[in-house]
Amino acid sequence: MEGAGADSTIPSYRVDGKGQPLVLIMGLGGRKENWKPQVRAFKRYFRVISFDNRGVGGSSYLSGPITIGAMVGDTLALLDHLGIDGAHILGYSLGGIVAQEIAISHPERVSKLVLASTMAVGDGSHGSAEGLPKALGLKQGGGQQDLEGVDARRIMPVLADLAFNKWYYRLVIRFLARLQAQHIELEGLTGQFTAAAGVNTLDRVGSIQASTLVLTGTDDRLIDASASRVLASRIPHAKLVMIEGGSHSVAIEMRGRFNQAVLDFLGVE
Repeated sequence: MEGAGADSTIPSYRVDGKGQPLVLIMGLGGRKENWKPQVRAFKRYFRVISFDNRGVGGSSYLSGPITIGAMVGDTLALLDHLGIDGAHILGYSLGGIVAQEIAISHPERVSKLVLASTMAVGDGSHGSAEGLPKALGLKQGGGQQDLEGVDARRIMPVLADLAFNKWYYRLVIRFLARLQAQHIELEGLTGQFTAAAGVNTLDRVGSIQASTLVLTGTDDRLIDASASRVLASRIPHAKLVMIEGGSHSVAIEMRGRFNQAVLDFLGVE
């Protein structure tokens, strides 16, 4: 089932499967369709909700600034629209930042929390790999103000290349990213960049009450695995799983191991 709010305040979404709700929050510039390897695996056990974050894909119509707070609001509005009080939440990369904020500010809405390939601090001081600021044309430790003038169309192929480690994925993704760069929602993508760069949940993740899985690839070239170690050390009783050799796009390149780690954590036998 696909849909969006009649009043254009609900993000474009898709629902697959039945059972306990599992919400998937996508990363920078990604769309709900990018969750296909997870939806196929998870819909056998859960009611899987995927959607486009504001500024990209089918949610480009959402009005207002693109901030982490706004994306938190979009996620909760979607849950309300679907009549869901609480759900498991899986956030990837930028989506992992949104998921952290939901778990901190709205703990009653989160059953179990999965934070994949993500970070607590966006300025590179706690685990952001060198490739990310370099791709953005920034110095390590640069902040939101340094993002002014960033050419999102130019850097998307670079980011896409860094997100994958296996040569055949990199070859195909690099080609597709160059093709899609001309049609990208420039304002939305830049807004998401800026929102991610300004994040800092480090001193607040200790208040997370939900049982939490922190999941990453050991060879992530965009957000270094050390960022996940920091997150797991700050979140009470968090479980850290590091997939050996995994890239930033470990959910695609190593989908079997990624999906199994999530299902094991969620208690699927």
